Amino acid sequence: MVSVLSSRQRNAVRLAMRYVAPYRWPALGALLALIVTAGITLSMGQGIKMMVDQGFMTQSPAMLNRSIGFFLILVVGLAVGTFARFYLVSWIGERVVADMRKQVFNHLINLHPGFYENNRSSEIQSRLTTDTTLLQSVIGSSLSLFLRNLLMVIGGIVLLFFTNPKLTSIVVVALPLVVAPILIFGRRVRSLSRLSQDRIADVGSYVAEALGQIKTVQAYNHQQQDKVRFAETAEEAFETARKRILQRSWLITLVIVLVLGAVGVMLWVGGMDVIAGHISGGELAAFVFYSLIVGSAFGTLSEVIGELQRAAGAAERIAELLQATSEIEPPTHDLLRLPERVSGQITLEDVSFAYPSRPERNAVDGFSLTIQAGETLALVGPSGAGKSTLFDLLLRFYDPQQGCVRVEGLPITQLDPLDLRRCFAMVSQSPALFFGSVEDNIRYGNPNATIEQVQAAARIAHAHEFILQMPDGYQTHLGDGGLGLSGGQRQRLAIARALLVDAPILLLDEATSALDAQSEHLIQQALPSLIKGRTTLVIAHRLATVQNADRIAVIDQGRLVAIGTHQQLIASNPLYARLAALQFNGYQEEVV
Repeated sequence: MVSVLSSRQRNAVRLAMRYVAPYRWPALGALLALIVTAGITLSMGQGIKMMVDQGFMTQSPAMLNRSIGFFLILVVGLAVGTFARFYLVSWIGERVVADMRKQVFNHLINLHPGFYENNRSSEIQSRLTTDTTLLQSVIGSSLSLFLRNLLMVIGGIVLLFFTNPKLTSIVVVALPLVVAPILIFGRRVRSLSRLSQDRIADVGSYVAEALGQIKTVQAYNHQQQDKVRFAETAEEAFETARKRILQRSWLITLVIVLVLGAVGVMLWVGGMDVIAGHISGGELAAFVFYSLIVGSAFGTLSEVIGELQRAAGAAERIAELLQATSEIEPPTHDLLRLPERVSGQITLEDVSFAYPSRPERNAVDGFSLTIQAGETLALVGPSGAGKSTLFDLLLRFYDPQQGCVRVEGLPITQLDPLDLRRCFAMVSQSPALFFGSVEDNIRYGNPNATIEQVQAAARIAHAHEFILQMPDGYQTHLGDGGLGLSGGQRQRLAIARALLVDAPILLLDEATSALDAQSEHLIQQALPSLIKGRTTLVIAHRLATVQNADRIAVIDQGRLVAIGTHQQLIASNPLYARLAALQFNGYQEEVV
């Protein structure tokens, strides 16, 4: 197997084998059962020889009964050993893949968000499901078949030699003719297997993308175009798979022709020796049995090697995920810790940042600002000004290329990200809800909260009333992303979730953007109690929602261009004055 795999793929296979190591006792049990069943199968050749020479040829019922009895004992032993081997190997396969999926997920969920800018989440999902399922099949079946048939080939050739060296020479001559196509076609199958896995991932990615945005697809009557594009993607996957199947089919066909051709030649030579009296009929029968064992084992090996090559490609893809490193990690030295009670002071010092996917343009450029503990600061400006990017930097989803962000006077790059993020509660412009109950979604940031605390947060967010009207109240299960809820309902659940976290710093990314006028009015009434004692940063679409903020920061092209109160900015900043004139004079313009 090693000779037909590249060094990188051998490393990937070794990675998979490391997952088997903790289960060495079941693995040893499976290996023992495998050796026993292989030995019993090979012993059947001697049983056949005894049956022919001592049972049939002597025409003795007693000898025949003894031979049949020996054969039945072997069958019972083979059945018990096969049960043990199949159960243990299948258990190991399922156990190993479950462990692998957990480790991969645990690794992925800690990677910085920038990783997902350059890697499609649907492709990653395919690796976590499809590729690991393939590995489960290989570890739980194909690897066992490979080892068993390898033993059968080695043991069969040894017994062939002891049975009849002359006929064994025919088998030995045929072996290189069988191995050569395995090596040649195996390399082609390996490369096509990796490409096939990539194409399958593309299919899964397109499905996830289209169905995840089904309302947009149907709103623009884009179904036909999506059908065409998906058909092209599916056909590309099929064509790659067809090429792989063609190579494997040629491989299997060549092995069968060469093996059975060698068996035919051997039967002719052996038959002539039986007629000449050089060997007995039982010896020929045993030799034919061992030859078929060796031939079928070689045929199975050629098939299994193809599966192992596919698994090597899958293991390689999974290894790539595990080898991905997060750019946001706790410092290895000089680790600082925030105090137990955080006041909420934030400082940005000459911060510049560009997203990895758009390195040529700074989303934040030379930004400096200090937010005092307990202050409410509004961030306003046109779309793409960098307001949401500031939230990303505060939460340390990214590190700036220049400058420093501080919380409580401590540089956040010297903090454990988990320690930092406990200081924040956030409500985004498009709130994320998860599959589960309403209660679970509100409790998401504070799993230990009581139902009374959950309901109290929902009341402040004015979500309690509509929750009670749902079929099962707080236990009502939401669809994927909360698609069964209105935009305003989703937003209020997100506000309740942020309230329940009770963090000292509150980030509101236009938290009332999806609310109707009545709900927005209710939320505005609740905001004073919500922000009391907290540092609050509000990204504002509508200036009417932030007129009462302690200060308003005007941001344009990643720079802080002005800061002050509403009245001060109208008088001193043309950009803010223009935005205010457009909105307060009856015009509506989306500015974020």
